[in-house]
Amino acid sequence: MRLKNKVAVVTGGNSGIGYGIAQAFKLEGAKGVINGRNEATLNEAVYALGGHFNGIKGDVTKMDDLEALFSQTFNQLGKIDVLVVNAGGVVDGARMGAIADTDESSYDKFMNLNLKSVYFTVQKALPYLQDGASIILIGSTAAHRAFPGMAIYSAAKAAVISLARGLSLDLLNRKIRVNVLSPGTIDTPVFDKLVPEGMVDEVKQAWVKDIPLGRIGRPADIGNAAVFLASDESSFMLGTELLADGGVTNISLMMQDR
Repeated sequence: MRLKNKVAVVTGGNSGIGYGIAQAFKLEGAKGVINGRNEATLNEAVYALGGHFNGIKGDVTKMDDLEALFSQTFNQLGKIDVLVVNAGGVVDGARMGAIADTDESSYDKFMNLNLKSVYFTVQKALPYLQDGASIILIGSTAAHRAFPGMAIYSAAKAAVISLARGLSLDLLNRKIRVNVLSPGTIDTPVFDKLVPEGMVDEVKQAWVKDIPLGRIGRPADIGNAAVFLASDESSFMLGTELLADGGVTNISLMMQDR
């Protein structure tokens, strides 16, 4: 029960990695709020979490929705001990591609969701955070490796890692810790958005070949790492990044026969 009676907010907590984090927090005694844009999946997640987390619908790219998220959380549960800034990733209606194929609108949409919203989620939360709170920004191994057609996303996630350092310095007087948790390839519904129907299993197996541990990650793997960063066990970690990627970033299999 490392998070017993802690109040946590997880943006994008209605599915995938965010839901896995909320589940792990629940098992360690936390209560709180998950946020998401899809009301149906938000309600399903709240039900599955068994009353430990409330759901507040909202879009993290909209300032009014962020204000409402934190003011309503405070009214329901009091000050916040843990903030997980997880919402991000693929943007509906925006093209992820090479620089020659990406227009200004798609660029703005990716940056708004994956960088701008991270900064302002933290800013809007500040009046409602406990001194000594833990903020966990969700990064990505894409910040360290180039992938075809993902330059904008990778740049945004690299900036998130830098934000953790600068924001930690800004918040030193309140002893609020900001760290980054960077997942590798995780088995979430995002595969269904990016991969043609019928090819999902084939694509997953292709990713596995590049992962030293020999499997794709699970949302629970990221949830367990988030528990560590949220708890007092990580009290000496500040402005740093924790990689949870099965070894992909730091260990190469390119020259190894398998």
